[in-house]
Amino acid sequence: MKVLTEWLREYLPGIPVDDHKLAEDLTLRGIAVDGVFDLGAGKGSLLEMDITTNRVDAMNHYGIAREASAIYGLALPPLDTSVPRSAATQESSTRSPYPVRIDAPDLCGRFTARVLRQVTIKPSTGLRAERFAGLEQKLISNAVDATNYVWIAMGQPTHVFDLDKLEGGIVVRRAHKGEKLRTLDGVERTLDADDLVVADEKKALALAGVMGGWNSMITAETKNVVVEAAWFDPAGIRGTSRRHGLHTDASHRFERGADFNAAPVASALVSRMLLADGGETDGDLVDVVIAEAAARTAHRAPIRLEVSEVRRILGTTIEAKGITTSVVESVLTALGCLLVLRSEGVYDVTLPSWRLDLEREIDLIEEIARVYGYNRFANTLPTFDGTVVELPWARQEEKVRSTLLALGWNEALSSTFASATDAVTFAPQPASAVAMGNPLSEAAGMLRPSLVPGMLTMLGSNLNRNVEDVRLFEMGTVFRGTTDHVDERPALAIGASGLTAAEGPHQPPRPLDFYDVKGSIEELFSRFSGRSIYFDKFKPEFHLMPVWLHPGRSARVVMDRSTIGYFGQLHPAEAQVRKLKQTVFVGEIYLDRLYRQPLRQPVTRELSRFQAVRRDFSLIFPNAVRWSELEDALMGLGIEELVDLAPKEIFRDRKEEKAEYSLLLGTVFQSPERTLREEEVQNYSERILKSMGQLGGRLRS
Repeated sequence: MKVLTEWLREYLPGIPVDDHKLAEDLTLRGIAVDGVFDLGAGKGSLLEMDITTNRVDAMNHYGIAREASAIYGLALPPLDTSVPRSAATQESSTRSPYPVRIDAPDLCGRFTARVLRQVTIKPSTGLRAERFAGLEQKLISNAVDATNYVWIAMGQPTHVFDLDKLEGGIVVRRAHKGEKLRTLDGVERTLDADDLVVADEKKALALAGVMGGWNSMITAETKNVVVEAAWFDPAGIRGTSRRHGLHTDASHRFERGADFNAAPVASALVSRMLLADGGETDGDLVDVVIAEAAARTAHRAPIRLEVSEVRRILGTTIEAKGITTSVVESVLTALGCLLVLRSEGVYDVTLPSWRLDLEREIDLIEEIARVYGYNRFANTLPTFDGTVVELPWARQEEKVRSTLLALGWNEALSSTFASATDAVTFAPQPASAVAMGNPLSEAAGMLRPSLVPGMLTMLGSNLNRNVEDVRLFEMGTVFRGTTDHVDERPALAIGASGLTAAEGPHQPPRPLDFYDVKGSIEELFSRFSGRSIYFDKFKPEFHLMPVWLHPGRSARVVMDRSTIGYFGQLHPAEAQVRKLKQTVFVGEIYLDRLYRQPLRQPVTRELSRFQAVRRDFSLIFPNAVRWSELEDALMGLGIEELVDLAPKEIFRDRKEEKAEYSLLLGTVFQSPERTLREEEVQNYSERILKSMGQLGGRLRS
């Protein structure tokens, strides 16, 4: 945004500092000035400003002047809103007012209209043209330029209609679905039923708060006009602007909450400019106000403010007297607040209509600190009488991170939001994704139910930039539930593509495969004390595996009979949608379930000085018997001298398609106190064989 200091000083005479100091003081108060450019010849400076979206009241010269008045303690003169009235105007005021009707009171809270007749449409000259040149603002005609001049001056968008092109009075209504409107940019638009339009009795005239219409625009032949200034609901304007891809100066301000009381002021300023070039008013200003809209904007309930609370929160200043009652009164009064003293040091503060961002006592305290000057507070640390409390899963989280980093994975972060399509595709349960009430865009309209979409986006960004060997992981929060109750859970996503590191000095790198990813997951899970972990998958016809995984190259991870996650190759259809040409492996681990398992604690014991005894058992088992079952059964025997066991060989005769497999089970027995006798080892062996027999195993003959 560009601001002319010469214009500011017209509104606020007596600013006691030069333009550079003014820019510095404004910046320290949160009204950021990015650059100061001297215009020379006594014309002041041009300020390049960066106004935050919550401060729509400061997106104009008068708003900046109001800030300067608060900083320097100067009185800001009100704008001159008088409108010249001729004898004909006096007579016309006795006739019926110009008809205005609001049929969508939830979207339009106020609408003003003023009829001017016999106006002269011509190019703008003089001060208006000079200031537009300084601001690099395009000149169109004195009528259109007047509306632009006013929003630059005091922030309220207005519009001027050619009265002779209107059929009947003005109606503010929702558009009819499929209704056509050619806007001022020459584009014919098909309107939606949720669009708000300014219309006459027969047709739509403008997209309310966004852009005027072609068929009612001002031309050189225009003689009679209607000056319109209104207040529109921010959400409605935002929706219309997004649907039609139109972002205008007007929509930029209405979307952020315009001043409810500014419409009559802006109408008067535009009318004065037009009447200065000729013409006269026809009747009085028509001002239609919706009481409900006024109550939630201009007539909000007062806020209770205690000076003692201001001092408590803001703390010590570098000046001995600190934040006094007079400082509180002067700052808030300069910003447009009305203070009523309830008791000693306690006020009821009525908020100005142009500051919709102020809602609570803490907002007022922030305003006091901002205008008083953050640089005037002492550099002290806040008091804290508690202790730092570690999250219950902090140690597990750190172990997951350190393990993956040690295995060569790189940590990354993605957006917390997801598109509706990704939310449906990647949500673990149907209809579990949570929609946002005020999304930033369609591509970020949902809280992410899974980390996988963000992981795929990051993988795609790397691959598209010729980074072909990628191993990423992300630890973050996923969201599921409804808008009334959102369940937040920690999760882990992994994604990899490309080549593995060379496995030997004379071996070239090979393509990353499923088992490389599986190995990393096994290594990660080995840090937790779960008794059993295995990998399996479901047949495609059961539809139990995630749809984003390749049905034949993916697996489910199960620890102690609880599903911990899924991983595998990305489904070719999803890879095609995302234009990923390389083979990509992804997975998601449910950390809230993994964190239920405590970390493994290193245990040391003294090495035995006595001879170990090894025994191997050649057994045959049904195919349904898993190693985890065998291991649980053997450990459950309680043989303290059984210090090691492992499957040495497994043989399956696939040609004969037998329902059994052979297992060579290796065991090691050792006592820390003595050499084991033969009869003891024989007894252990018999107990092992009996236990294996209970699982359907037998010695191989």
